[in-house]
Amino acid sequence: MKILLPPSETKRQGGSGGPLRFETLELPSLTGKRVELVEALVELSSDVDEARRVLKLSERQAGDVEHNRMLRTAPTMAAIDRYTGVLYDALDAASLDRTARRWLGEHVLIHSAPFGPIGALDEIPLYRLAAGTSLPGIRPLRRHWAEATSMALSGAGFVLDLRSESYVALGPVAGIVPSAYVRVVTESGRALNHFNKKAKGEFVRALATTRPRGRTARSLIAWASGNGIRLREADDAGVLELVVDG
Repeated sequence: MKILLPPSETKRQGGSGGPLRFETLELPSLTGKRVELVEALVELSSDVDEARRVLKLSERQAGDVEHNRMLRTAPTMAAIDRYTGVLYDALDAASLDRTARRWLGEHVLIHSAPFGPIGALDEIPLYRLAAGTSLPGIRPLRRHWAEATSMALSGAGFVLDLRSESYVALGPVAGIVPSAYVRVVTESGRALNHFNKKAKGEFVRALATTRPRGRTARSLIAWASGNGIRLREADDAGVLELVVDG
């Protein structure tokens, strides 16, 4: 089983790892696409004003341009530790034991805009790039990533998709591999935005700490029932609903 997570706009500074090494990232068939995007970001960042315009950054966010300029030489840290924000704070990977973190490394992919899906323990530098950004000299990110990413994930087995819609578009899996998309809802079925990210983070933490062996939607529902988690099939085919109070 592979679990696809969205990235976060907010990220932790610094890192103790060496510079980015494309050859160590999961899904090596995406290396060419990754190199192309990183080179475009680095080149764009040589002009701070143009980079701010393209990336839609305020003057106060100009430091993010420097992070992009240093993508090839900046220190790195595990992706699961790099990202912050509601989902990743709820997951709180830093507090997990080695076994749980190893499970994350084996089963979790985080779908970043510049690198595509990367392993939870893949080491990456600080960057700024959103899914909807159009970079000079690069096709729109949806066209750049979608086909190559779908092909790279085609051998992943069962995929549990917790991504936002903008990142699903960068690498669709429905109809390509056995998969289920997770939607956070209330008991009445109303979709939630406010508690969406927190619920997904807690859900992945529960998976990492209990490490279920099932590889189907039905086995996940059974696992959830035994762990006090409300997970059910939705009326929509290929969708699981994660039920929370609200």
